[in-house]
Amino acid sequence: MQKIVKVSSWVVLWGILLSVAGCSKESEKKTSRPNILFIMSDDHAYQAISAYSNQLLETPNIDRLAKEGMLFTNASVTNSICAPSRATILTGKHTHINGKTDNISPFDTTQMTFPQLFQKAGYQTAMFGKLHFGNNPKGVDDFMILPGQGHYINPDFITPRGDTTITGYVTDIITDLSLEWLDKKRDPEKPFLLMYLHKAPHRPWWPRVDKFKEFTKKTFPLPETLFDDYSNRGTAAKKAEMNLLHHMEYSHDSKIWPETLEAMGRVEPVVNNTQANIYNEFNRANAEQKQQYKPIIDAINEDFKANWAGKSDRDKMIWKYQRYMQDYLGSISSVDDNVGRVLDYLDKNGLTDNTIVVYTSDQGFYLGEHGWFDKRFIYDESFKTPLLIRWPHEIKPGTTQEEMVQNLDFAQTLLEAAQIAAPEDMQGESLMPLLKGMENTWKREAVYYHYYEYPSVHMVKRHYGIVTKDYKLAHFYYDVDEWELYDRKKDPKELNNVYDDPEYAELVKELQEKLKGLREKYKDSEDLDKHYLDRYLNRSGAKK
Repeated sequence: MQKIVKVSSWVVLWGILLSVAGCSKESEKKTSRPNILFIMSDDHAYQAISAYSNQLLETPNIDRLAKEGMLFTNASVTNSICAPSRATILTGKHTHINGKTDNISPFDTTQMTFPQLFQKAGYQTAMFGKLHFGNNPKGVDDFMILPGQGHYINPDFITPRGDTTITGYVTDIITDLSLEWLDKKRDPEKPFLLMYLHKAPHRPWWPRVDKFKEFTKKTFPLPETLFDDYSNRGTAAKKAEMNLLHHMEYSHDSKIWPETLEAMGRVEPVVNNTQANIYNEFNRANAEQKQQYKPIIDAINEDFKANWAGKSDRDKMIWKYQRYMQDYLGSISSVDDNVGRVLDYLDKNGLTDNTIVVYTSDQGFYLGEHGWFDKRFIYDESFKTPLLIRWPHEIKPGTTQEEMVQNLDFAQTLLEAAQIAAPEDMQGESLMPLLKGMENTWKREAVYYHYYEYPSVHMVKRHYGIVTKDYKLAHFYYDVDEWELYDRKKDPKELNNVYDDPEYAELVKELQEKLKGLREKYKDSEDLDKHYLDRYLNRSGAKK
């Protein structure tokens, strides 16, 4: 005989309520908006991240983002220069649309930025470090930003409460400020958007004293193209002024005292000084800091004074390259250490699981390739940028992504992740399909690039172009009218312009047509080229 068990109605009701509450809580957990930690360094070359290549430096903390997330191998910028790149990131628009085509023109503050949209949607927002333009960033609840380029030693900061100077090394300080905000100022009831923006490793590449001491003892492998003669390329490569031997400054860049140079007389090759000398940074140090730095700099100067005149031009080039790498990579080593501090904080405070972490740079950078330093060109070392994204439970750990993406896409990607509608006039594509492993829905085959700041420092000519996984077509204009085509698979170092090669004639026509289509899609034109040229020449005082 079956036993019948009677259960009171209140017990059943209580069970239903618990079940509903549990489902509701689980649903809330699944739909909770992620925190965003956006990390950007200035002029950080992808070649100087060991997740891309460990020939120069180990970056174990930045590498964590690749191991635990996604590494992009074809990430690029729309305009390889600091302030325009940052304007593109903030607005999700090409520079000819947001108006910030060069470092001279002011940022159009009527432009909507993605932090404003996050703030409006209930996110708590903050920005610490280098913005490069504007004294009052829009859309952030709290900020401490460097004025302009900022300084490495005892940097000044612009804050909502007035300007201040903080004693210490800039990379450590920016991290301290970010961690303090996370730990003491953040509202745990709100999701956050934190923009953690390093000045390093921007010129003049000034390491913290312990890294300075460590890295001046290191020697680095030479790039294969260090002595490139540009024989199979156009006028632009031949005329650019970013050669290590002929354009990198002895004092400002290589840390030679002006007194050393004066005592040596005429130092060959003669380099025109366009920047301040070593004292621009050194004199910001207090007495204790100077005492720590001076013996290291003196040792560099003693070697220079004793050996420079006897070196061949080849050996001088190598000496300058090694000095450059010692300082540049020493600066990055501190960035990596500090990224580790922030990632450890997320782990220890239970924030990792629901935080998207992005690491990128405002553009790529030359580390001696083709004999160059700086950026600006559509060529890979300048055009490509590091991009690593970690999003636990959404991105498969250890994923490498080869699709063509740009800094143009960051705003729309982060907005979609936060369930915030993006304005229709943004021009990027959300990377969400790639982050979630749905590459088959990704339609982009090519990206568009346009550089404007000429004539100016480094004298890289104006140009625009189209880049696919396999090819790169660029048009240099204004005082020249030249086209360049590179086969990215056969010639990854971009040494041979095949634009006039008959074998590529049909491809040239096809790419030129696609380039025309991209210019129309992104609302660029010859009229805008002329408009921005005239505006630039008028503002810069350059001769037409």
